[in-house]
Amino acid sequence: MTEAPGVLETPGAAPVRLRQTPLDAFHRRHHGQMVPFAGWEMPLHYGSIVDEHRAVRTSVGFFDVSHMGILSVRGATAPALLSRRLTANASQIVAGQCRYAFLLDAFGEIIDDLILTRVDEGGGEAPPAFVVVPNAARAAKVRNLLQEHRRPDTTVGWHNDAVAILAVQGPESRALLERSFGWSLRGLSPFHAGYFAWPPTAGETVGRLLDDPFPGPLAKHALVSRTGYTGELGYELFMESATADAIAERLVAGGARPCGLGARDTLRLEKGYLLSGQDFHEDRTPLEAGQDRFVEFDHNFVGREALEKQKAVGVPAHLVGLALTDPTAIPRHGQAVLAGDQPAGTVTSGGFSPTLQHGIALAYVAVPLSSAGTALTVDIRGRRAAALVVPLPFVPSGRPN
Repeated sequence: MTEAPGVLETPGAAPVRLRQTPLDAFHRRHHGQMVPFAGWEMPLHYGSIVDEHRAVRTSVGFFDVSHMGILSVRGATAPALLSRRLTANASQIVAGQCRYAFLLDAFGEIIDDLILTRVDEGGGEAPPAFVVVPNAARAAKVRNLLQEHRRPDTTVGWHNDAVAILAVQGPESRALLERSFGWSLRGLSPFHAGYFAWPPTAGETVGRLLDDPFPGPLAKHALVSRTGYTGELGYELFMESATADAIAERLVAGGARPCGLGARDTLRLEKGYLLSGQDFHEDRTPLEAGQDRFVEFDHNFVGREALEKQKAVGVPAHLVGLALTDPTAIPRHGQAVLAGDQPAGTVTSGGFSPTLQHGIALAYVAVPLSSAGTALTVDIRGRRAAALVVPLPFVPSGRPN
Protein backbone atom coordinates (compact mmCIF):
# COMPACT_ATOMS: atom_id res chain seq x y z
CA MET A 1 0.00 0.00 0.00
CA THR A 2 1.34 3.43 -0.87
CA GLU A 3 1.07 6.35 1.51
CA ALA A 4 -1.51 7.95 -0.74
CA PRO A 5 -4.92 6.84 0.53
CA GLY A 6 -6.88 4.64 -1.80
CA VAL A 7 -4.00 3.56 -4.04
CA LEU A 8 -2.83 -0.05 -4.25
CA GLU A 9 0.49 -0.74 -5.96
CA THR A 10 1.53 -4.07 -7.47
CA PRO A 11 5.10 -4.45 -8.74
CA GLY A 12 5.17 -4.10 -12.51
CA ALA A 13 1.56 -2.93 -12.72
CA ALA A 14 -0.12 0.45 -12.83
CA PRO A 15 -1.50 1.61 -9.46
CA VAL A 16 -5.11 0.63 -8.86
CA ARG A 17 -7.29 3.23 -7.19
CA LEU A 18 -9.45 1.76 -4.46
CA ARG A 19 -12.95 2.98 -3.75
CA GLN A 20 -13.85 4.55 -0.41
CA THR A 21 -17.20 4.19 1.34
CA PRO A 22 -19.07 7.25 2.70
CA LEU A 23 -17.60 6.33 6.12
CA ASP A 24 -13.97 6.73 5.02
CA ALA A 25 -13.38 9.89 7.06
CA PHE A 26 -15.03 8.22 10.08
CA HIS A 27 -12.70 5.22 9.82
CA ARG A 28 -9.59 7.39 9.72
CA ARG A 29 -10.81 9.67 12.50
CA HIS A 30 -11.28 6.60 14.71
CA HIS A 31 -7.87 5.17 13.76
CA GLY A 32 -9.10 2.34 11.57
CA GLN A 33 -6.32 0.18 10.11
CA MET A 34 -7.21 0.49 6.43
CA VAL A 35 -6.61 -2.38 3.98
CA PRO A 36 -7.64 -3.16 0.39
CA PHE A 37 -10.64 -5.47 0.12
CA ALA A 38 -12.57 -6.39 -3.05
CA GLY A 39 -11.60 -3.11 -4.71
CA TRP A 40 -12.42 -1.00 -1.66
CA GLU A 41 -10.37 0.51 1.14
CA MET A 42 -11.86 -0.85 4.36
CA PRO A 43 -10.97 -0.95 8.08
CA LEU A 44 -9.43 -4.24 9.21
CA HIS A 45 -9.77 -3.19 12.85
CA TYR A 46 -9.66 -0.13 15.12
CA GLY A 47 -7.04 -1.51 17.49
CA SER A 48 -8.07 -5.05 18.46
CA ILE A 49 -9.95 -7.68 16.45
CA VAL A 50 -10.54 -9.73 19.60
CA ASP A 51 -12.00 -6.80 21.54
CA GLU A 52 -14.29 -5.94 18.64
CA HIS A 53 -15.38 -9.57 18.35
CA ARG A 54 -16.20 -9.72 22.07
CA ALA A 55 -18.10 -6.44 21.92
CA VAL A 56 -20.48 -7.95 19.36
CA ARG A 57 -20.88 -11.20 21.28
CA THR A 58 -21.54 -9.48 24.62
CA SER A 59 -22.92 -5.98 23.92
CA VAL A 60 -23.04 -4.15 20.58
CA GLY A 61 -20.77 -3.24 17.71
CA PHE A 62 -21.30 -1.95 14.20
CA PHE A 63 -19.73 -2.46 10.79
CA ASP A 64 -19.55 -0.34 7.68
CA VAL A 65 -20.85 -2.66 4.94
CA SER A 66 -21.37 0.02 2.31
CA HIS A 67 -18.89 -1.80 0.06
CA MET A 68 -21.48 -4.53 -0.55
CA GLY A 69 -23.42 -4.24 -3.76
CA ILE A 70 -26.53 -2.10 -3.29
CA LEU A 71 -28.94 -2.85 -6.13
CA SER A 72 -32.62 -2.28 -6.75
CA VAL A 73 -34.78 -4.32 -9.13
CA ARG A 74 -38.14 -2.79 -9.95
CA GLY A 75 -40.86 -3.54 -12.47
CA ALA A 76 -43.79 -5.76 -13.33
CA THR A 77 -41.57 -8.72 -14.17
CA ALA A 78 -39.05 -8.14 -11.36
CA PRO A 79 -40.30 -11.18 -9.37
CA ALA A 80 -40.01 -13.41 -12.45
CA LEU A 81 -36.49 -12.13 -13.19
CA LEU A 82 -35.27 -12.71 -9.65
CA SER A 83 -36.97 -16.10 -9.40
CA ARG A 84 -35.29 -17.21 -12.61
CA ARG A 85 -31.84 -16.19 -11.41
CA LEU A 86 -32.07 -17.04 -7.70
CA THR A 87 -32.75 -20.10 -5.55
CA ALA A 88 -35.43 -18.06 -3.76
CA ASN A 89 -38.90 -17.87 -5.30
CA ALA A 90 -39.22 -14.09 -5.39
CA SER A 91 -42.87 -14.25 -6.47
CA GLN A 92 -43.66 -15.67 -3.01
CA ILE A 93 -41.85 -12.92 -1.09
CA VAL A 94 -44.27 -10.43 0.41
CA ALA A 95 -43.67 -6.78 1.25
CA GLY A 96 -41.11 -6.38 4.00
CA GLN A 97 -39.65 -9.89 3.76
CA CYS A 98 -35.92 -10.58 3.36
CA ARG A 99 -34.55 -13.79 1.89
CA TYR A 100 -31.05 -15.28 1.80
CA ALA A 101 -30.48 -16.85 -1.62
CA PHE A 102 -27.90 -18.06 -4.11
CA LEU A 103 -27.28 -17.01 -7.69
CA LEU A 104 -26.01 -20.06 -9.58
CA ASP A 105 -24.52 -20.93 -12.95
CA ALA A 106 -25.96 -23.63 -15.20
CA PHE A 107 -23.89 -26.26 -13.37
CA GLY A 108 -25.54 -25.39 -10.06
CA GLU A 109 -22.34 -23.82 -8.72
CA ILE A 110 -22.53 -20.69 -6.58
CA ILE A 111 -21.69 -17.42 -8.30
CA ASP A 112 -22.72 -15.44 -5.23
CA ASP A 113 -24.90 -15.46 -2.15
CA LEU A 114 -27.01 -12.40 -1.37
CA ILE A 115 -29.87 -10.89 0.59
CA LEU A 116 -33.08 -10.09 -1.28
CA THR A 117 -35.67 -7.73 0.28
CA ARG A 118 -39.04 -6.69 -1.09
CA VAL A 119 -39.57 -2.99 -0.39
CA ASP A 120 -42.83 -2.07 -2.14
CA GLU A 121 -46.12 -2.21 -0.25
CA GLY A 122 -47.51 -4.94 -2.48
CA GLY A 123 -50.96 -5.20 -4.01
CA GLY A 124 -51.11 -1.56 -5.11
CA GLU A 125 -50.55 0.23 -8.38
CA ALA A 126 -46.80 0.57 -7.79
CA PRO A 127 -44.73 -2.15 -9.47
CA PRO A 128 -42.90 -4.76 -7.37
CA ALA A 129 -39.58 -3.45 -6.02
CA PHE A 130 -36.68 -5.30 -4.43
CA VAL A 131 -33.35 -4.43 -2.87
CA VAL A 132 -30.57 -6.89 -3.70
CA VAL A 133 -27.33 -6.92 -1.69
CA PRO A 134 -24.61 -9.15 -3.20
CA ASN A 135 -20.98 -9.41 -2.09
CA ALA A 136 -18.64 -6.58 -3.05
CA ALA A 137 -16.39 -8.62 -5.35
CA ARG A 138 -19.36 -10.14 -7.20
CA ALA A 139 -21.69 -7.14 -7.28
CA ALA A 140 -20.88 -6.11 -10.85
CA LYS A 141 -21.38 -9.65 -12.13
CA VAL A 142 -24.70 -10.00 -10.31
CA ARG A 143 -25.88 -6.66 -11.68
CA ASN A 144 -24.82 -7.56 -15.22
CA LEU A 145 -26.60 -10.92 -15.10
CA LEU A 146 -29.80 -9.32 -13.87
CA GLN A 147 -29.50 -6.56 -16.44
CA GLU A 148 -28.90 -9.11 -19.19
CA HIS A 149 -32.00 -11.15 -18.38
CA ARG A 150 -34.45 -8.36 -17.51
CA ARG A 151 -37.41 -7.41 -19.64
CA PRO A 152 -38.03 -3.80 -20.77
CA ASP A 153 -40.59 -3.21 -18.00
CA THR A 154 -37.99 -3.85 -15.26
CA THR A 155 -35.01 -1.73 -14.23
CA VAL A 156 -31.86 -2.72 -12.36
CA GLY A 157 -30.42 0.19 -10.33
CA TRP A 158 -27.02 0.63 -8.70
CA HIS A 159 -26.99 2.74 -5.51
CA ASN A 160 -23.51 2.49 -3.97
CA ASP A 161 -22.77 6.17 -4.50
CA ALA A 162 -26.04 7.34 -2.94
CA VAL A 163 -26.57 4.80 -0.16
CA ALA A 164 -24.54 3.63 2.85
CA ILE A 165 -25.19 0.60 5.07
CA LEU A 166 -24.29 0.16 8.73
CA ALA A 167 -24.72 -3.28 10.33
CA VAL A 168 -25.44 -2.91 14.06
CA GLN A 169 -24.91 -6.28 15.76
CA GLY A 170 -25.00 -7.70 19.26
CA PRO A 171 -27.40 -8.54 22.10
CA GLU A 172 -27.78 -4.84 22.94
CA SER A 173 -28.30 -3.68 19.34
CA ARG A 174 -32.07 -3.25 19.60
CA ALA A 175 -31.85 -1.28 22.83
CA LEU A 176 -29.14 0.97 21.39
CA LEU A 177 -31.09 1.75 18.21
CA GLU A 178 -34.33 2.39 20.10
CA ARG A 179 -32.53 4.61 22.57
CA SER A 180 -30.59 6.51 19.91
CA PHE A 181 -33.32 7.02 17.29
CA GLY A 182 -36.64 6.60 19.07
CA TRP A 183 -37.68 3.57 17.01
CA SER A 184 -39.62 0.58 18.29
CA LEU A 185 -38.05 -2.48 16.68
CA ARG A 186 -39.74 -5.30 18.60
CA GLY A 187 -42.27 -5.73 15.82
CA LEU A 188 -39.54 -6.31 13.25
CA SER A 189 -39.16 -10.09 12.96
CA PRO A 190 -36.03 -11.90 11.77
CA PHE A 191 -35.54 -11.54 8.01
CA HIS A 192 -37.96 -8.66 7.71
CA ALA A 193 -37.41 -4.99 6.93
CA GLY A 194 -39.26 -1.71 7.11
CA TYR A 195 -38.82 2.03 6.67
CA PHE A 196 -38.50 4.01 9.89
CA ALA A 197 -38.84 7.78 10.04
CA TRP A 198 -35.50 9.54 9.96
CA PRO A 199 -35.46 11.41 12.23
CA PRO A 200 -38.37 9.62 13.94
CA THR A 201 -41.69 11.37 14.24
CA ALA A 202 -43.44 11.60 17.59
CA GLY A 203 -45.52 8.56 18.43
CA GLU A 204 -44.19 6.27 15.68
CA THR A 205 -44.00 2.67 16.86
CA VAL A 206 -43.67 0.58 13.70
CA GLY A 207 -41.72 1.24 10.51
CA ARG A 208 -43.89 1.91 7.46
CA LEU A 209 -43.10 0.34 4.12
CA LEU A 210 -43.00 2.84 1.28
CA ASP A 211 -43.83 2.15 -2.35
CA ASP A 212 -40.65 3.65 -3.79
CA PRO A 213 -37.23 1.97 -3.68
CA PHE A 214 -34.33 4.01 -2.48
CA PRO A 215 -32.54 6.28 -2.76
CA GLY A 216 -35.69 8.42 -2.80
CA PRO A 217 -37.24 7.59 0.62
CA LEU A 218 -33.93 7.73 2.49
CA ALA A 219 -34.11 11.50 2.70
CA LYS A 220 -36.69 11.05 5.46
CA HIS A 221 -36.55 7.35 6.28
CA ALA A 222 -34.00 4.66 7.03
CA LEU A 223 -34.58 1.20 5.60
CA VAL A 224 -33.95 -1.13 8.55
CA SER A 225 -33.59 -4.87 8.01
CA ARG A 226 -33.02 -7.62 10.54
CA THR A 227 -30.64 -10.21 9.11
CA GLY A 228 -26.97 -10.15 10.11
CA TYR A 229 -23.70 -12.00 9.54
CA THR A 230 -22.64 -12.56 13.14
CA GLY A 231 -25.30 -14.86 14.62
CA GLU A 232 -26.30 -12.18 17.12
CA LEU A 233 -29.37 -9.99 17.23
CA GLY A 234 -28.67 -7.38 14.58
CA TYR A 235 -29.98 -4.81 12.16
CA GLU A 236 -28.82 -3.18 8.92
CA LEU A 237 -29.44 0.54 8.44
CA PHE A 238 -29.66 1.78 4.84
CA MET A 239 -29.27 5.56 4.68
CA GLU A 240 -28.28 8.42 2.43
CA SER A 241 -24.50 8.55 2.09
CA ALA A 242 -24.39 12.16 3.26
CA THR A 243 -25.85 11.23 6.65
CA ALA A 244 -23.72 8.12 7.32
CA ASP A 245 -20.87 9.80 9.21
CA ALA A 246 -23.21 11.54 11.65
CA ILE A 247 -25.20 8.34 12.21
CA ALA A 248 -22.02 6.38 12.91
CA GLU A 249 -20.96 8.99 15.47
CA ARG A 250 -24.37 8.76 17.12
CA LEU A 251 -23.92 4.98 17.42
CA VAL A 252 -20.52 5.51 19.05
CA ALA A 253 -22.01 8.05 21.45
CA GLY A 254 -24.69 5.50 22.34
CA GLY A 255 -22.10 2.89 23.30
CA ALA A 256 -21.56 0.87 20.11
CA ARG A 257 -18.02 -0.14 19.19
CA PRO A 258 -16.81 0.34 15.60
CA CYS A 259 -15.69 -3.03 14.16
CA GLY A 260 -13.66 -3.95 11.11
CA LEU A 261 -13.29 -6.79 8.63
CA GLY A 262 -11.23 -8.87 11.04
CA ALA A 263 -13.97 -9.23 13.65
CA ARG A 264 -16.58 -9.65 10.92
CA ASP A 265 -14.64 -12.69 9.70
CA THR A 266 -14.09 -14.31 13.11
CA LEU A 267 -17.73 -13.78 14.06
CA ARG A 268 -19.14 -15.31 10.87
CA LEU A 269 -16.65 -18.20 11.02
CA GLU A 270 -17.79 -19.14 14.52
CA LYS A 271 -21.32 -19.42 13.10
CA GLY A 272 -20.22 -21.44 10.06
CA TYR A 273 -21.43 -18.75 7.63
CA LEU A 274 -20.05 -18.86 4.09
CA LEU A 275 -17.61 -16.30 2.71
CA SER A 276 -17.76 -15.58 -1.01
CA GLY A 277 -14.44 -16.21 -2.74
CA GLN A 278 -13.27 -18.60 -0.05
CA ASP A 279 -16.00 -21.09 0.78
CA PHE A 280 -17.28 -20.96 -2.81
CA HIS A 281 -15.99 -19.45 -6.01
CA GLU A 282 -18.10 -20.88 -8.84
CA ASP A 283 -16.77 -24.30 -7.81
CA ARG A 284 -19.28 -25.57 -5.24
CA THR A 285 -23.03 -26.09 -5.14
CA PRO A 286 -25.35 -25.14 -2.27
CA LEU A 287 -25.87 -28.86 -1.61
CA GLU A 288 -22.14 -29.45 -1.17
CA ALA A 289 -22.00 -26.41 1.11
CA GLY A 290 -24.79 -27.80 3.30
CA GLN A 291 -27.17 -24.98 2.36
CA ASP A 292 -30.06 -27.11 1.07
CA ARG A 293 -32.57 -25.14 3.15
CA PHE A 294 -31.94 -22.04 1.04
CA VAL A 295 -32.80 -23.76 -2.24
CA GLU A 296 -36.49 -23.59 -3.13
CA PHE A 297 -37.29 -26.22 -5.75
CA ASP A 298 -40.83 -24.89 -6.26
CA HIS A 299 -39.78 -22.72 -9.20
CA ASN A 300 -37.58 -22.91 -12.28
CA PHE A 301 -34.18 -21.27 -11.76
CA VAL A 302 -30.81 -21.41 -13.47
CA GLY A 303 -28.92 -24.39 -12.04
CA ARG A 304 -31.99 -26.26 -10.80
CA GLU A 305 -31.55 -29.21 -13.18
CA ALA A 306 -27.94 -29.68 -12.10
CA LEU A 307 -28.92 -29.60 -8.41
CA GLU A 308 -31.70 -32.13 -8.95
CA LYS A 309 -29.21 -34.49 -10.60
CA GLN A 310 -26.78 -33.97 -7.72
CA LYS A 311 -29.52 -34.72 -5.19
CA ALA A 312 -30.26 -37.96 -7.01
CA VAL A 313 -26.68 -39.26 -7.16
CA GLY A 314 -25.33 -37.65 -4.00
CA VAL A 315 -22.75 -34.92 -3.46
CA PRO A 316 -19.03 -35.71 -3.82
CA ALA A 317 -18.07 -33.69 -0.73
CA HIS A 318 -19.61 -31.90 2.25
CA LEU A 319 -18.59 -28.66 3.92
CA VAL A 320 -17.79 -29.49 7.54
CA GLY A 321 -16.57 -27.75 10.66
CA LEU A 322 -13.14 -28.68 12.03
CA ALA A 323 -12.08 -27.99 15.61
CA LEU A 324 -8.34 -28.13 16.25
CA THR A 325 -7.39 -29.62 19.58
CA ASP A 326 -4.03 -27.84 19.86
CA PRO A 327 -4.75 -24.21 20.87
CA THR A 328 -1.52 -23.06 19.20
CA ALA A 329 -2.52 -24.47 15.79
CA ILE A 330 -4.35 -21.90 13.65
CA PRO A 331 -5.68 -23.18 10.29
CA ARG A 332 -5.82 -20.95 7.22
CA HIS A 333 -7.45 -20.93 3.80
CA GLY A 334 -5.87 -23.33 1.32
CA GLN A 335 -4.22 -25.71 3.79
CA ALA A 336 -4.55 -29.44 3.15
CA VAL A 337 -6.82 -31.67 5.24
CA LEU A 338 -5.62 -35.26 5.62
CA ALA A 339 -7.08 -38.58 6.71
CA GLY A 340 -4.01 -40.46 7.83
CA ASP A 341 -1.55 -39.83 5.00
CA GLN A 342 -4.24 -39.45 2.35
CA PRO A 343 -5.63 -36.13 1.06
CA ALA A 344 -9.13 -35.57 2.41
CA GLY A 345 -9.90 -31.98 1.44
CA THR A 346 -8.81 -28.34 1.74
CA VAL A 347 -9.49 -25.65 4.32
CA THR A 348 -11.68 -22.93 2.83
CA SER A 349 -11.91 -20.67 5.90
CA GLY A 350 -9.89 -20.93 9.08
CA GLY A 351 -8.72 -18.92 12.04
CA PHE A 352 -8.66 -18.50 15.80
CA SER A 353 -11.98 -18.46 17.64
CA PRO A 354 -11.96 -15.75 20.34
CA THR A 355 -14.97 -17.43 21.96
CA LEU A 356 -13.65 -21.00 21.99
CA GLN A 357 -9.97 -20.08 22.35
CA HIS A 358 -8.72 -22.52 19.71
CA GLY A 359 -8.47 -22.86 15.95
CA ILE A 360 -11.53 -23.65 13.84
CA ALA A 361 -11.98 -24.18 10.12
CA LEU A 362 -14.42 -24.95 7.34
CA ALA A 363 -13.39 -27.53 4.76
CA TYR A 364 -14.89 -29.66 2.03
CA VAL A 365 -14.17 -33.34 2.72
CA ALA A 366 -15.29 -36.58 1.13
CA VAL A 367 -18.72 -37.67 2.34
CA PRO A 368 -17.47 -40.75 4.26
CA LEU A 369 -15.26 -38.42 6.32
CA SER A 370 -17.93 -35.81 7.03
CA SER A 371 -19.59 -37.34 10.10
CA ALA A 372 -19.19 -35.54 13.43
CA GLY A 373 -16.41 -37.08 15.48
CA THR A 374 -14.21 -38.05 12.52
CA ALA A 375 -10.53 -37.48 13.32
CA LEU A 376 -8.51 -35.67 10.64
CA THR A 377 -5.37 -33.53 10.49
CA VAL A 378 -4.58 -30.16 8.94
CA ASP A 379 -1.20 -29.52 7.36
CA ILE A 380 -0.15 -26.14 8.79
CA ARG A 381 3.10 -25.23 7.03
CA GLY A 382 4.40 -28.79 7.30
CA ARG A 383 3.07 -29.41 10.78
CA ARG A 384 0.29 -31.96 11.24
CA ALA A 385 -2.37 -30.53 13.57
CA ALA A 386 -5.08 -32.85 14.91
CA ALA A 387 -8.65 -31.82 14.03
CA LEU A 388 -12.08 -33.19 14.75
CA VAL A 389 -15.18 -32.87 12.57
CA VAL A 390 -17.81 -31.04 14.65
CA PRO A 391 -21.38 -29.88 13.99
CA LEU A 392 -21.97 -26.34 12.79
CA PRO A 393 -22.23 -23.72 14.10
CA PHE A 394 -19.10 -23.81 16.22
CA VAL A 395 -20.72 -21.33 18.63
CA PRO A 396 -24.46 -21.83 19.13
CA SER A 397 -26.65 -18.87 20.02
CA GLY A 398 -29.81 -18.62 22.02
CA ARG A 399 -30.83 -15.42 20.22
CA PRO A 400 -33.11 -15.77 17.18
CA ASN A 401 -31.88 -14.00 14.05
